[in-house]
Amino acid sequence: MGNIVMPVGAEYIIEKLNKAGFEAYIVGGCVRDSILGKQPNDWDITTSATPYEVKDIFRRTVDTGIQHGTVTVLVEKHILQDRLAELTNTDNHLGLKDVEQPYAFEVTTYRVDGKYEDHRRPTEVTFTASLEEDLKRRDFTINAMAYNHDEGVVDVFGGITDLKNGIIRCVGKAEDRFNEDALRILRAVRFAAQLGFAIDEETRLAMKAQAKFLSDISAERIQVELTKLITSDHPHMLKEAYELGLTAIILPEFDDMMQTDQHNPNHLFTVGEHTLKVMENVPADMVLRYSALLHDVAKPRCKTTDSDGVDHFYGHPEKGEKMARAILRRLKLDNNTVSRTCNLVLYHDYFLTNMNQGKAFRKFLQKLGVDNFMDYTTIRQADVAGQSDYNLKEKIDAIEVMKNLYKTVIDENQCININDLAIGGKDLIELGMSPGKEMGKMLQFLLDRVLETPDLNQKEILIDIVKSRLK
Repeated sequence: MGNIVMPVGAEYIIEKLNKAGFEAYIVGGCVRDSILGKQPNDWDITTSATPYEVKDIFRRTVDTGIQHGTVTVLVEKHILQDRLAELTNTDNHLGLKDVEQPYAFEVTTYRVDGKYEDHRRPTEVTFTASLEEDLKRRDFTINAMAYNHDEGVVDVFGGITDLKNGIIRCVGKAEDRFNEDALRILRAVRFAAQLGFAIDEETRLAMKAQAKFLSDISAERIQVELTKLITSDHPHMLKEAYELGLTAIILPEFDDMMQTDQHNPNHLFTVGEHTLKVMENVPADMVLRYSALLHDVAKPRCKTTDSDGVDHFYGHPEKGEKMARAILRRLKLDNNTVSRTCNLVLYHDYFLTNMNQGKAFRKFLQKLGVDNFMDYTTIRQADVAGQSDYNLKEKIDAIEVMKNLYKTVIDENQCININDLAIGGKDLIELGMSPGKEMGKMLQFLLDRVLETPDLNQKEILIDIVKSRLK
């Protein structure tokens, strides 16, 4: 377990609040991550001071959520610089000078949440003078710890023990915490995936019983948690979400995948189990993990079984691309992620035949996009690694052939798109053509010729080809 080293801005805020007669601590995820020896992303501060008292103490603040007790305190740059200059290379400040120092900190008054009516937010909040009351309303024990240098870690609910034992456990009664905010049900799996922890049994039972309340949560909030889950070090924890009934609400297509067998020489697992293995075999990049998650999403709907009992999934990449687009739109993902993911879903199963591989590959690369090829090979390799040993060497060799063809395209700067042609619209106008549909057809004709024979992509040769067609 690591030592807690606060940013100098957080130390400054806590000291100022203490000198004004108020309690103040860093709280929540930053305490958890610090104890685990991880670098926190955010440093939140909790205090007995009201928002308006905080605003009186600090010169620069932003009313981030003042009705819920939160203001953002901006620590001025000269204060950070002065405090950093004072630091010595002690255990307590080791390396602080070499780390970029945050200057904005959310400071929230101790509070007690009122009644929850929609499994999302309290109807009202009440400020309190008790740190324990504030910690009591938090989701999991590992997130319900506070710290300052004078008192050390304040751990009322056994968060340190759960960190040591690798357990995700709700503060107090699990069903109460999930009634307050149903998103916590998905957050439990997300934290388990990020930290490699197990979920406490009482917490699991409440998650299963209350999973239906996830339907009250916005797609945007669901997406944030799902993305963090699948881009974690343990994306296979999505299976836990399935077993607890969570995906039935947030991603029912995954349930279909988990329940679809693949009686086929190429496969050993259900579509869902295969998908989990593919996810584990690609880097923790959002596009790659969503592509892995959805690459076979249409297989349950495309499944047929022949007279020998062998399952087939004809057309699943094309149908999968459409399904993936609908799912990603439903989850409110950004346009770039949707476009790149759907492109990989569409082409994930592509392989070359032995006929004129160079031409076929260049045409494939034109459709896929040159910049997407490395992502394609990452998905393709992971897909193969999640299959049976049937024709495994041939599959791996085919990927290597494509990698070599790609290297040739790059090394020789081969033409893949119309913009790569050695001549363009201006040259065609000089040859007597008018802008419009016919010019577009001519350029496409030239591209087809060059894709077949790359050496033709020379200005003089292409001009001669155009002249011969204009006669």
